[in-house]
Amino acid sequence: MQSSPLLLQEPIRMASILEPSKPTFFPAMTKIVGTLGPNSRSVDTITRCLDAGMSVARFDFSWGDSEYHQETLENLRAAIKTTQKLCAVMLDIVGPELQVVNKTDHPITLEAGTLLVLTPDQNKEATSNLLPVNYSGLSKAVKKGDTIFIGKYLFTGSETTSVWLEVSEVNGDEVTCLIKNDATLSGSLYTLHVSQIRIDLPTLTDKDKEVIRTWGVQNKIDFLALYTRHAEDVRHAREFISKFENLKQTHIFAKIENIEGLNHFNEILSEADGIIVSRGNLGIDLPPEKVFLFQKAAIFKCNMAGKPVVVTRVVDSMTNNLRPTRAEATDVANAVLDGSDAILLGAETLIGLYPVETISTVGKICAEAEKVYNQDLFFKKTVKYVGEPMSHLESIASSAVRAAVKVKASVIICFTSSGRAARLLAKYRPTMPVISVVIPQLKTNQLRWTFTGAFQARQSLIVRGLFPMLADPRHPTEFNAGTNESILKIALDHGKAFGVIKPHDRVVVCQKVGDSSVVKIIELED
Repeated sequence: MQSSPLLLQEPIRMASILEPSKPTFFPAMTKIVGTLGPNSRSVDTITRCLDAGMSVARFDFSWGDSEYHQETLENLRAAIKTTQKLCAVMLDIVGPELQVVNKTDHPITLEAGTLLVLTPDQNKEATSNLLPVNYSGLSKAVKKGDTIFIGKYLFTGSETTSVWLEVSEVNGDEVTCLIKNDATLSGSLYTLHVSQIRIDLPTLTDKDKEVIRTWGVQNKIDFLALYTRHAEDVRHAREFISKFENLKQTHIFAKIENIEGLNHFNEILSEADGIIVSRGNLGIDLPPEKVFLFQKAAIFKCNMAGKPVVVTRVVDSMTNNLRPTRAEATDVANAVLDGSDAILLGAETLIGLYPVETISTVGKICAEAEKVYNQDLFFKKTVKYVGEPMSHLESIASSAVRAAVKVKASVIICFTSSGRAARLLAKYRPTMPVISVVIPQLKTNQLRWTFTGAFQARQSLIVRGLFPMLADPRHPTEFNAGTNESILKIALDHGKAFGVIKPHDRVVVCQKVGDSSVVKIIELED
């Protein structure tokens, strides 16, 4: 039997693989969220993180107090002034997290094959055969044979800093477990996770509310990362933060990290402003072979809804190493090809030895993946999903992206006040950057006048392909010929200064003129 020739569709020339990556002002269209902590909180380190490509700084309140995080935030503000690069702030609250409490701070050695008792009595001292936990309902939630994971960071469980337990007996309030691997737990707090059980604790704890009403309000946070099991969790959080004037524009990102959140994903997506696929916890609640399926399904749904989606736990090995594993590098690229808006780095930048190098490496991988991203196929899928008749704004956004791709424009410039038009452009995943010119609006509450716009500019820093600039607030949102040309010139100069717009380039401009939305193509001269 004659064999047919193997047809390979090469998305990129093989020779180009050997070409060195070219440095640009925008390291990648995909955004990078960096968690700031012990190894990444000095002004110098944060400055280098911003230069390397970090556009959102995450503050994880599962450890450290408000004073510690405030000092880190002040350092971030100093670094922003130095670099002249915008950076958004994400507050990640603890939520109903189960924890083991070790008041002595002494390391606890656990030996495989021995028994360990988990007790809700937090007055007892943590030892090698007894650990106090912060949840009195644990014995009612678990049964014999259930798996419990304990660790400071949710890795794979194979390392000696995390331990797997199997429930062997439930006796009153106490749970006796068989230790499955040798481990040494160090520090005062460790996360405890039980696979596929319902934890009957409120999504917003009293501690979370206190952090939001103090640190969150004081710092006008851009994003709130919320442990989410139901759409009601998002509604409840939104109702709470809307009481504070400084947080009325804050976006809520739902963290999906267990089976419950997965089962209610569609309703959660409709309520939240964005989604965080928390693969660390999901990898414990789901069988490992199922995690990628949820990732792909969740990202696709977020893409079609036009809401940003963030993927976590991508280069764990870079916490202690200068280079990622081949599997991790491929995983980052696949997250980009799946359609992720941003990559979130946790322990890698929080306690990692190479926070700057990690951000830089992830950015380079993202940039390479973006070169082979099938924009044409994605565009067709999105248009088909939206269906007809399209809304006015959706029609303008899709037309602008299609025009930009067809004429090979170097950038799309979008004028917006709410940020919605720019996000719709990004929804269609243009192959070129979208410079979002945010026009501030003057508002009053009868007591004082305030400008809005800073929130909208920073919140686009988590959306793939969006790069914001804040316009002069003296310019009106509705353009006449004079203000139109002057702001456009500033935006073009901004693009030229950063090397994304060159002489003879074509630029697509998306703007409002009076009651009409206009898309136009400009060909630049020398």
